Amino acid sequence: MTTLSAADLELAHGVRMAVTRLARRLRNQRADLSLTPSQLSALAALDKHGPITPGQLADHEKVQPPSMTRVLGVLEEKGLVVSTPHPTDRRQKVVEVTSAAHAMLVADRRAREEWLASRMAELTSAEVAALRAATPVLEKLIAP
Repeated sequence: MTTLSAADLELAHGVRMAVTRLARRLRNQRADLSLTPSQLSALAALDKHGPITPGQLADHEKVQPPSMTRVLGVLEEKGLVVSTPHPTDRRQKVVEVTSAAHAMLVADRRAREEWLASRMAELTSAEVAALRAATPVLEKLIAP
């Protein structure tokens, strides 16, 4: 195992704190606060990958199938997802987002991106360039 220097650990601390605070600020800009973060995450994943089975969605979200079943039950009660019989395996069902859920997700993303863009407009051109350069690095850090 590689021993990290004090400077490495200090940088890791700074990055962790900045990313955590930014994530919190972005969550506060959500358009619809009636959904929990787990429900919103499942809905966004379903919007991106669906229509899929609840088991496949649980795999995408890295949760146990019973937990996903509960989340989907709430989303279905709210009219945000619909389920239909699986086309080849009648023991399963396929879930997908409704058009209302898709519109809500688009509005939610837009609200957060507009907030972030307005904050970025306050930055210098050098700071914006630094963000452009840092974005692929941050993506690399979160890659599996």
